[in-house]
Amino acid sequence: MSGIGRRTFVQAAAALSMTGVMQTSGAKGQIAVSNSTGTESPKLKAPANAADCHMHIYNPAQFAMPPSPRMAPTNAAVDQYKLLQKRNGTTRVVVVTPRNYFTDNRATVDAIAKLGNARGVAVLHDDVTEAELKRLNDAGIRGTRFSLGDPATSVVKPEMIEPLAKKIAPLGWHIQFNMQGEQIVELAAVLRRLPVPMVFDHLGNPPLPAGASHASHAIIRELIDKNRAWVKLSGAYLNSKVGPPYPEATAIAQAFVKAAPERLVWGSDWPHPTSPGPTKPNDAALFDLLSEWAPNEQTRHRILVENPIALYGFPRA
Repeated sequence: MSGIGRRTFVQAAAALSMTGVMQTSGAKGQIAVSNSTGTESPKLKAPANAADCHMHIYNPAQFAMPPSPRMAPTNAAVDQYKLLQKRNGTTRVVVVTPRNYFTDNRATVDAIAKLGNARGVAVLHDDVTEAELKRLNDAGIRGTRFSLGDPATSVVKPEMIEPLAKKIAPLGWHIQFNMQGEQIVELAAVLRRLPVPMVFDHLGNPPLPAGASHASHAIIRELIDKNRAWVKLSGAYLNSKVGPPYPEATAIAQAFVKAAPERLVWGSDWPHPTSPGPTKPNDAALFDLLSEWAPNEQTRHRILVENPIALYGFPRA
């Protein structure tokens, strides 16, 4: 199956996910969350101020979504996400505008305000005004995302990257990339000359079975070594053909942890809009993968606490 094919959104996933805001069950420590399998807490205890640096909010009751071939997850608003925080123990969060909202970032900005201890990543076109950028910056936005892995549903284009980078540079923002490893190779020259930091989603999405031996991994490592890039330890299910415990993703993650733990952040990717399904992942198990990806407690603290402070400007206390 091709890299893009592995990440194609499965229409049935939303229908099979749990519905409604689920409450804590009778068993101690058991918390059911919509769009997540299981109810147990992770074995790994999250440190104070741990950040989930990649998740999405879908709130059609308050912010309508335009028609899209991508089926949006249901029951994925702020109240449901707060239960995931309670289950996993994270307290800081980065809200990323999903493709279903196109360039409408109101749901993300609203979620930042409601969640507190939150930052955001918007989706923008290169014609965005300086006034709008200032408004978003004041609201907690710290970057803009280019999700290019599925051209059929992409709302941004590669030719927008450089013009938009020049506009956001004065704000100190970064550009977040969600694209396939092959696309990273194709756009390598553009990436090397961008005037802003870069963040690569989901382990860089290298094609399998190549994984960390793919040319895209070397390009990301080159940018990391020049202090120009970060990587999100997220989307394990997008980087594995065999499913839990996602051994291919573990190999890629461990390569990044060994090389540059100071340039990594972790993300849940809740409510898992591109999970290959048919059921949603177990978020406790996804969090526990950090024990294998980064066995050293000090390294995990850096990934969960210190690096998000550096990248997103969270307070130190």
